[in-house]
Amino acid sequence: MADISTSSLSGIPKGNTASRPASPVSGDIYSNTQLGYPEFYEGTAWVPIGADPTAPTSVVATNSGTGRAYNNGRASVEFTAGTVPGSTYTVTSSPGSYYNTGSSSPILVTGLQSNTSYTFTVTASNVYGTSSASSASSAITATTVPQAPTIGSVTGGNAQASVAFTAGATGGSAITSFTATSNPGGFTASGASSPLTVTGLTNNTAYTFTVTATNANGTSEASSASSSVTPENTTNVDLLVVAGGGGAAGVVGGAGGAGGFRYFTSQILYPSTEYTIVVGGGGAGGTSIGVTGGKGINSYISGNNFTTVTATGGGGGGAYFSGSGQTGQNGGSGGGGSTTEGQGDRAGGLGNQGGYDPSEGNNGGSGSNRSSGGNYNSGGGGGAGGSGQNANPSIAGSGGIGVFNSLTNIAQVGQLSGGNYYLAGGGGGGGNAVAGSGGLGGGGDGRVSGSGGGLSGTSNTGGGGGGNRDDVTSGSGGSGIVVLKCNNVANSTTGSPTYTASGGYHIYKFTGSGSITF
Repeated sequence: MADISTSSLSGIPKGNTASRPASPVSGDIYSNTQLGYPEFYEGTAWVPIGADPTAPTSVVATNSGTGRAYNNGRASVEFTAGTVPGSTYTVTSSPGSYYNTGSSSPILVTGLQSNTSYTFTVTASNVYGTSSASSASSAITATTVPQAPTIGSVTGGNAQASVAFTAGATGGSAITSFTATSNPGGFTASGASSPLTVTGLTNNTAYTFTVTATNANGTSEASSASSSVTPENTTNVDLLVVAGGGGAAGVVGGAGGAGGFRYFTSQILYPSTEYTIVVGGGGAGGTSIGVTGGKGINSYISGNNFTTVTATGGGGGGAYFSGSGQTGQNGGSGGGGSTTEGQGDRAGGLGNQGGYDPSEGNNGGSGSNRSSGGNYNSGGGGGAGGSGQNANPSIAGSGGIGVFNSLTNIAQVGQLSGGNYYLAGGGGGGGNAVAGSGGLGGGGDGRVSGSGGGLSGTSNTGGGGGGNRDDVTSGSGGSGIVVLKCNNVANSTTGSPTYTASGGYHIYKFTGSGSITF
C-alpha cells in the first residue's frame, strides 16, 4: 500500500507515540510523527494505516510447570513489539507447534509434553498482514506433575497393608515422595519408594488403595485402585525346624549325620488357621556288620497361605562289607563313610548345602582303609555347623559341630556349651583303638572294641548316632524339634508343646508332633 505522509494529514492530531489521545474511540485517526505513519484506532489498539507489523524481538520463554497436569506443560513467553506493532501476536512452539495468541506480552502456551525441550517464535498481525517470525527463544524444558504410578500387589497384615507400586515418569522434575491412600477411611502412608505400609486399618474390613507421586510442581493423578485386601491379626513368627538325625551303621560302619537345621525369621501365620507340626524321629542304628544306618525323618510345619518349611532327615552311616565299604547316605547332614578292607577309603554322604536357603547341613567324613596298615576306623557324621572328620588308620572321625542362634538360646534347646545351646551335631565314628567323639549339638560318641555300642544322638537335638567297633547295635539318631517364637499368644495347640514367655515374645517348643492355631 502507498505511503501516506503524515504532513498531508492536515487537521488530524499528530505527535509521538506517547502523545496519542488518552481515550480514543474506534475509527479515530492520529498522525504518529515518531513512526512516520498515520494510525487509526480499531477498537483495541492503534494500527498504522497501510503498514504490515514488524517482527517482535527479545523473545524469552520461561517454564511454568507448577500445578500442571502430566503432559500438559506450560510456558510463559515474553517479547518486545517491533517498530510497527501488531494488534495481535501468536507464539508457536518447536517442536509440536503448540501455540496461543494475545494482544500483548507475555503469552502463555499450554499442552506441552512433559520433560521435553522447546523453543518459541512470535509473529505480529494487524489488519494489513502478519510479520515474519521472530528469532527463536532459548530452549526451556517443560515440566509438570509426575505421571500417575502403576499399583501392584497389596498384602494385608495386622491392622495394616503393604502397598507395592511402580513409579511413572517424573514429569521432568524429580519425584520427592509417594502417598498411598486407603478406601474406605482415607488412611495414608508416604515415603520415597515402594512399598508403602498403611497402618491404622481395621482388621476384617476390605480395603483398596491408590498411590500418587509428588514433585516440585505438585501431585499426580491417583493410580487405578488396587485389588481388595482384608487386614487380619496375623502373627509374626521366627521358626526353628530340626529333623531327626541319622543312625550309625553296624560294626565299623560310618556314623550318622545330623538332622537338617532350618531357621527363618519374620514368617507370617494367619488367624483361625491350624498349622500342622511334625517332629521327625531319628534313624535306627545298624544291628550287625553290613547294615546301613537308618536315615532320619523329616520335620516340618505347614498350613494354608504358608509355604511349608521342611528340614531334611540326617543321612545314615555307610555300612562295612568285607572288601567293599559304602559311602554314607545324603541328608540334612551327610552320614559318615564306612571302613573298607583292600579297597579305597569310602566317602561320607553329602549334606544339603547348595540350593538351600539357608543350607541344612554339611558332609560326612570318610572311613579309613585297613590295607594302609592301620585299623578299621569309620568317618564322623556331618553336623549342621561343620563337616564330619575323615578317619585315618589311627583314629576314627569325630562328628561335625552343630549350630546355635538366638532362638536356640531363648528356648534353651540342644546341648549347652560355653553359655550357648547347640543343635544338630554329627555322630562320632567307631574305631578299633580310638573312637571319634560326637559333634557338639547332640551327636552320639563313637565306641572302640570292648566298650559296647555307639551312643545315640540326644533326643530333640537332631544329633547323629555314634558308630561302634563290636558286633552290637550302633547309635540311633536323635529326634528333631520345632520351635516358634511368636508376637501373639496361640489360641490353641495340640501335642503339648512347652510354653515360655521371654522379652515380650511367646515361645512354643514342640518335642513331638502337634498343631498350633492363632
